[in-house]
Amino acid sequence: MDEDWAAVAGAINARAADLALKQKDLSDRSGVSLAIVREIQQGKIERRRNPRTLEALSIALEWHPQHLSAVLRGDTPPDADAAPTPTDDPVVAMLGSIVRELRGLRAQVGTLSSKLDSAISDENEKSKRRR
Repeated sequence: MDEDWAAVAGAINARAADLALKQKDLSDRSGVSLAIVREIQQGKIERRRNPRTLEALSIALEWHPQHLSAVLRGDTPPDADAAPTPTDDPVVAMLGSIVRELRGLRAQVGTLSSKLDSAISDENEKSKRRR
């Protein structure tokens, strides 16, 4: 099955521009890591992704959950108002949402940790100068 990652990148980039979303905004909205958002938007690394990744990005871009999966396959994306096609057990879908949320939280904790390390380092430098 042919996958058109360039079409996915183009669709995401156009929609993000329409919604005035930066990569960080898209990452935060979707729970998809910033690194993966970059990879997909740049279209340089074409590899299989968890279908939930494209679903999360589709939802974050205010599209039907299967919009980007359809673009990837070269199909016409469903209307935003159309009911999602049942794919899995609803528990699995909820677990996917939880995983995305945890990834987003992990990224935020990493950012806070970096800022805290930087502040501690700055404070240590100030302490050394005072001595």
